[in-house]
Amino acid sequence: MGNFSLGRKSLAELDGVHADLVAVVKRAIALTVQDFAVHDGIRTVEEQKRLVAAGASRTLDSRHITGHAVDLVPYVNGKLRWEWEPIYRIADAVRIAARELGISLRWGGAWDIDFTASQDSPEDIVADYGARRRAEGKKAFLDGPHYELSKAKYP
Repeated sequence: MGNFSLGRKSLAELDGVHADLVAVVKRAIALTVQDFAVHDGIRTVEEQKRLVAAGASRTLDSRHITGHAVDLVPYVNGKLRWEWEPIYRIADAVRIAARELGISLRWGGAWDIDFTASQDSPEDIVADYGARRRAEGKKAFLDGPHYELSKAKYP
């Protein structure tokens, strides 16, 4: 385990985010071996429209708008980096935290499964999701930093 804590900007990004998801993020930072920042918590509809237009998101029905999603981006050598190896380490900590707290999450590494319930490594989860999408004749949209509360339990 690392010795990390959420900074001022990360805590500000959690303002308005559902309390259960905030609890997962706070527990994950205590468990993780990879430092991270909360890059996005609440988004306005206007922000979401810009992200969809830029191709960074695929939906205007984002869970960020309702406070049910966060993006956790790794810090690598003092900079935010969108790299898979550190993203996988964060995913491990988030899943452990969510399990400890009994909170069901969906992860942007595999949109079609209950991330919290999966026993596979984050690397295998992403690979299997890509294979499922290819079998359906579709591309996989991967957003490794994204975590959201399950719609079934948190409408």
